[in-house]
Parts: sequence; structure tokens; C-alpha cells
Amino acid sequence: MDHEQGSAKPARHISLLRTFLGSEAASGVILMGVTVLALIVANSPLADAYFHALHIEVLGLSILHWINDALMALFFLLVGLEIKREFLDGQLSTWSRRMLPGIAAFGGMVIPAFVFLVVTWSDPSLRRGWAIPAATDIAFALGVLAILGSRVPASLKIFLTALAILDDLGAIIIIAFFYTEGLNLPMLGAAAVCVAALIALNRLGIVRLAPYLITGALLWFFVLKSGIHATLAGVVLALTVPLHPNPEAVSPLLKLEHALQPWVAFAIIPIFGFANAGVPLGNLTMDSLLSPLPLGIALGLIIGKQVGVFGFSMLAVKLRLADVPARATITQFYGVALLCGIGFTMSLFIGALAFEKTPELMSATKIGVLAGSFLSALAGWLILVFTDNRAQARSARSI
Repeated sequence: MDHEQGSAKPARHISLLRTFLGSEAASGVILMGVTVLALIVANSPLADAYFHALHIEVLGLSILHWINDALMALFFLLVGLEIKREFLDGQLSTWSRRMLPGIAAFGGMVIPAFVFLVVTWSDPSLRRGWAIPAATDIAFALGVLAILGSRVPASLKIFLTALAILDDLGAIIIIAFFYTEGLNLPMLGAAAVCVAALIALNRLGIVRLAPYLITGALLWFFVLKSGIHATLAGVVLALTVPLHPNPEAVSPLLKLEHALQPWVAFAIIPIFGFANAGVPLGNLTMDSLLSPLPLGIALGLIIGKQVGVFGFSMLAVKLRLADVPARATITQFYGVALLCGIGFTMSLFIGALAFEKTPELMSATKIGVLAGSFLSALAGWLILVFTDNRAQARSARSI
């Protein structure tokens, strides 16, 4: 990190700010803050203005749609870049490294969906939301780990990051296959031409980002009009941006990833959180909280995630397909499995796709996601803190 020159006092303040903004905890802390702010606004005299503003139309789309379809396309672009980099040149570059987070991610998607369907099976209209508890929010989860600092081994942070990346890949596949309807074939054909152009740019060894971004913008428009969710255009664009064009050139993928990361972490995700987390709580009762939809989502995140991630991981270890992350205890590993139940961003996003035309179900979805994510974060944090305190107590006794 660069250090500012000049008087000691300004340099110290700038260094602290940069340290905070560069930390894994920062985006999670900001996301927590805007979530609380959204809940406050949605339950204040500003509520009518808040919900009205989200539905103001600009160029044919509401503000909420611009956020969920356009800004989130940039989020998915960053996710796609991270997936490609990790698979080609990172923590997921070999099968041995993919094995444990891959098995854990699979269990962490299947079991929550199963729990949700069991709880909501009596109401067929709710089954479309089966994928809502199947995702992990990387910013929140890593934020909690970062707050715990050195109490959590670095291997567990790497495991959680790899799991979340594979989890995001699974969510992308789910969105593509299960939340696409009413295809517009001419627009789909135009999108295919854009994809072919992006592949051609990659094959020709073009390293300038401008041609990729211009073609990607056209791709986003055609995908938006095709019936496929527009955010998937960001993933397709990411997969065509070169990682290692040649030894002399700066990696276009790394350049774009570094440029996007702060905007996504500190602007796009907080804006999405503020726009989607607001839910009126005035009429919330125990009966509504325990109704099938919010209960299915909450239990999917709290119970399904920990059973899927921890259970499938321990099975893989038992079968000698993988090892527990280095210097991590089973209890610490279980604590991280609990943190995987924080599904905030992607869960809200999938919920918006599943129940876009039924506002009352979307409100129930938000309640389930918020409750399940909060309880998972609290339980995981307590397990990890309690484990560390016990280890320190044993160490003190041995001295």
C-alpha cells in the first residue's frame, strides 16, 4: 500500500481509512449498515417516498429494475471475473483444491433447497422460491470472519472464499435455467452475435478493454430484451476477457477486476441492499413470521446451509476425498459452515426473480432472508468466539 508524504497526522488518518476500505470487513460492515437503514426508512414517515422512488420509471425501466438488472450486471461481471481467475490461476486451479469447497458448495445448495420445499410443499405457488436459501453472501460472511481477525485461521477464510465463488457459479446456473421465461428469439440471436464477437476479440488477442466493454453493453441490452435475465450478460462478458494475453501485456481481466471491485463493494452492493432490504414490519406477527415462505427460507439458511456445508464436508473428509483446512479445528469449521447461512445479496436477488409479480410474497421473502441471515451470522460468530476463548483458556492454564 502506498503511503502519503507530509505531516504525520494526515498520513496516519489516510492510512487508517485505506486500511478500512481495503479490508474484507469493510463491504460487509457497510452492507449491514445500509440494511438497517433500509429497515428504518421502510418503517418511518419516509416509507411512502422510499417505495414510490423505487418504482419511478426512467427510460422504460423502474429505478428498482435499473438497480437489479443493470447495476447488478456489473456485480455479476465481477463475480464472473473472480470465477475465471480462481479457476485458471487461483485457489480453484486444480481439482484437489476444488474438491472440499466444491462438495461443500453442492451440499450447501441442495440441502437448503430441500428444507425449503419440505416447509412450503403444501402451497404450490411458493415452490418457485426453492433456490432462495441456496446462496451465500460473500461480503457478509467474510466480513464476520474479518471482524474476528486472527482468531480464525487463514485457511478457513480461503475455504469460505472458494466455497462462495462456487456457490455463486451454482446460483448463476440456477438463474439461467430456472428463472428464464418467454424467450424473444430475434433478441436472443442478436445476443449470440455479441457473444461471438467477444470470443473473436479474445481469440485475436485483443487486450484493450474498450472493445469488450462496448460489445458487453450491447450484449446486456439484447439479453435484457431476450427474456433471459440481463445480469447473465455480465458473466458471459467476464468469461471472454483475457487473463494472460501474453507475457508483456498487463492482464485485462485483472485490470478490470481491480477497477470494478471498489465500485461493486462500496456502491453497487450497498445500493442494492438499500433498495431491496426495506420491508414494513408494522403488521409483522408471529403467525406471519412462521408462515411457510419466510419460515422455509429462514430454516433453509439456518439449518439447511450448516447441514449441507458441514455434513457434506465431513463426509468428504471421512471418505478421504479432502482434508479439513490446515490449522482449523472441527468446531471452527462448523462455525464457518454456520456463516454460510448468510444469504443476503444473492438470496434477495433470486427472491426478486421468483416473486417479482407478487409484492406480498416478496415482503415475506425479505423477512425470511433477513431472519435467516442474521441468526446464521450470530450463531457462527458465537461458535468461533467461544472456540477461540476456550483455546486461550487452555493456553493460559498450560502456562
